[in-house]
Amino acid sequence: MALPGHLPRIEVQPGEQFCARNPYDIKTLLGSCVAACLYDDEACIAGLNHFLLAAPRYARSMPLTVTEAGRYGIHAMELLINAMMKLGASRKRLKAKVFGGASVLGLSAADRFICVNEVNQRFIKEFLETEAIPLLSEDLGGIQGRVIHFHTDTFKVYRRFIKKGALEGVVAEEQRYWRNAIEQPGEREGEVILF
Repeated sequence: MALPGHLPRIEVQPGEQFCARNPYDIKTLLGSCVAACLYDDEACIAGLNHFLLAAPRYARSMPLTVTEAGRYGIHAMELLINAMMKLGASRKRLKAKVFGGASVLGLSAADRFICVNEVNQRFIKEFLETEAIPLLSEDLGGIQGRVIHFHTDTFKVYRRFIKKGALEGVVAEEQRYWRNAIEQPGEREGEVILF
């Protein structure tokens, strides 16, 4: 499917975010990760993030937006929201469209990564509800990865599903990241990191 217009394209990789006041086509590739497309239509500012993991430790029943369990997802969301506010967006006017959270890993029920897609989906919905950001559109879950194109001028999102076999490299990278984050957490509770 050809995308309308010829906007400059920005590709957002896992762990990154991008926002702008100018027209862009923001593209990202999602497996069990989640991308949030946020926009303030009054200020004409929009952005997208791509987070891999809601937390270094997680469980289906763990509260994700109240404890440290949501810090990865919360960090990604706050980075995007703060960057948009620096451009002039109002947090009160933000609207959201969210994508991803597919079950693409093909793991057994005994594997501790089995619910990462469910936790990512639940996290983004809880975060948006807690922050009173309206969720206008979602395409979460399923078993196929997605390529997302978010147009910052119209706030439209174009989604294309990816065949399961085409995601092998992405899945391997996601698993490597999750294993490192869970088995060797980077920062300890209470440690201060300056950046």
